[in-house]
Amino acid sequence: MTAYTYEGCELDLFAKATRWKAYWRDQIAGFVHGRVLEVGAGIGANAHALARLEFDSWLSLEPDANLASRIETGPKHRVRVGTLAAVDERFDVILYIDVLEHIADDRAEVGLAARRLYPGGSLVVLAPAHPFLFTPFDSAVGHYRRYTRASLRAVIPPELEPRKLVYLDAAGLLASLGNRLLLQSAHPNDAQILAWDRFLVPLSRLLDPLLLGRVGKSVLGVWSKPR
Repeated sequence: MTAYTYEGCELDLFAKATRWKAYWRDQIAGFVHGRVLEVGAGIGANAHALARLEFDSWLSLEPDANLASRIETGPKHRVRVGTLAAVDERFDVILYIDVLEHIADDRAEVGLAARRLYPGGSLVVLAPAHPFLFTPFDSAVGHYRRYTRASLRAVIPPELEPRKLVYLDAAGLLASLGNRLLLQSAHPNDAQILAWDRFLVPLSRLLDPLLLGRVGKSVLGVWSKPR
């Protein structure tokens, strides 16, 4: 397999967005259990954010060997360099946290993920929302696309049953529409990320339920494999 190098430079920045990670962690907590696979684990920031949840084992799968070497392991936590195509295990949960938009053939990827789930297992996808928000930042970090709820639903295998499909971060979306502050640069800085995480994410926690998950800068979907 040809060595893969991730072209983005934002992982350390977004690792500091602890309120955001806690928000979407709370949204998916009820689906995370048993054997967990995180595809595109980066530097392990998501595994760290979800470490407090109850699960039997966690496999961080990351194609960039340099990034994978930075992931901290533990008694329940393994790291593997590669892609899902080289994994022949099955899992109770497969996570794509800001990853599916980086994969050219997203439909084939989630089709393979569905075959790697145990019956009753869950596929969880968090991705940037709305093509009209595609900016130089998306290009700089290797995004092929941003999703709507409809376009994300369209790539999921029909045998998987929907459990949740909502937009998150309404305040972030409104801010982006107003001035594109957080998305206009190919290299957002600490101040921008921390301001969003400190002020807008808590506001979104209040707004998103009131708006019934119909407005947001990210889209979150969960699908389960029938038993």
